[in-house]
Amino acid sequence: MEKQIKFSSIILLAFLLLVIVGVCACKKEAQEPDIVDTTPLNPAQWQTFDAFPTLSFRAPVDMTHAGDGTNRIFVVEQAGRIQVFPNSTNATQSTFLDITSRVLSGGELGLLGLAFHPDYRNNGLLFINYTRRNTSGQTESVISRFRVNSANPNQADANSEQILLTFPQPFANHNGGSIFFGNDGFLYIASGDGGSGGDPQNNSQNLGNLLGKILRIDVNRTEGNLQYAIPSDNPFVSTPNARREIYAYGLRNPWKTSLDRQSGRIWSADVGQNAREEVNLIEKGGNYGWRFREGKICYNPAANCPSQDLVEPIWDYSHAEGRSVTGGYVYRGRKFPELRGKYIYGDYISGKVWVLTYDEANKTVKNEDLLQVLGAISSFGQDEEGEVYVCNYQSGKILGIRKTQ
Repeated sequence: MEKQIKFSSIILLAFLLLVIVGVCACKKEAQEPDIVDTTPLNPAQWQTFDAFPTLSFRAPVDMTHAGDGTNRIFVVEQAGRIQVFPNSTNATQSTFLDITSRVLSGGELGLLGLAFHPDYRNNGLLFINYTRRNTSGQTESVISRFRVNSANPNQADANSEQILLTFPQPFANHNGGSIFFGNDGFLYIASGDGGSGGDPQNNSQNLGNLLGKILRIDVNRTEGNLQYAIPSDNPFVSTPNARREIYAYGLRNPWKTSLDRQSGRIWSADVGQNAREEVNLIEKGGNYGWRFREGKICYNPAANCPSQDLVEPIWDYSHAEGRSVTGGYVYRGRKFPELRGKYIYGDYISGKVWVLTYDEANKTVKNEDLLQVLGAISSFGQDEEGEVYVCNYQSGKILGIRKTQ
């Protein structure tokens, strides 16, 4: 009997070892880098097209999906509306949320960002980033939570707003906008430097306020008087006089920032001042240099432009190429294998769209022309299948990308 027990124990142990090895192998496989196609792209083979001919939008500034398996598309209109429609050619749109009466809109102000909770399928929670004029007459950014209407999945409950966070905007520009969840389950918020020109209040380098930063908060918990909690590993939780929400700083207007869910990297396009536009990979605690530096060059030589402890952009370009970078997404769709794992982004002014390939192992970057858009590129979007779209601010159209030959 004792021998039989020992034999059974050995069999059980062997089985457990096989399971552990299998799990480890799966984890290792998931962490392997992309096999990226290095064949040069031919811009003559690429173009945009009207992805949804029956639809148009008023000043679209963001496009996303709910990640709930429905593959619906949500488009954010700057004035304060969110439109929803099925991902089909002959779709009909309906208003998912209308808070125009609460939003201060115009210029760079407005309803700027939308993110769905990772468990949206079950909890129906969504989060937005918008600007308003508060009761004191001051302009401020608002991060709010809403809940979907329990009786209608294509409509949010406008009365369910729970304001999580507000912070002042001293000027009417550089308000940031992007809001998204990381693979860690925390909410990330892109904030501009507060506006004007040259960051006159030096907000970006000031850890005592939330301007010119990437913020990270936990919306699944609350602590103290906050409507959220601070992740314990945020980089400045123990820094005297620093805002604990800060994840990275030294940014001018990173209004289009996105997560590559496969790699976990955060890509951020930071709009420049007089000379350079930049693309960054966001690191925890990183200082991205503004207002000391603009792109990879010195912004103000009189300030000595320190380079120590600053994170350089992985790519920047001059104003000969464009004057206002619009961040996009790493392509994870299936239609174009040659784009997989590459970052698609563009320029609001020039209408150029590029593809950037980043080799993390060798720290090398290749930037290639992809196509030209007629009109202002206000945002890129991504559907649930990983296909990338372009928001045309002027025409109000959502453009798809296709290969012509």
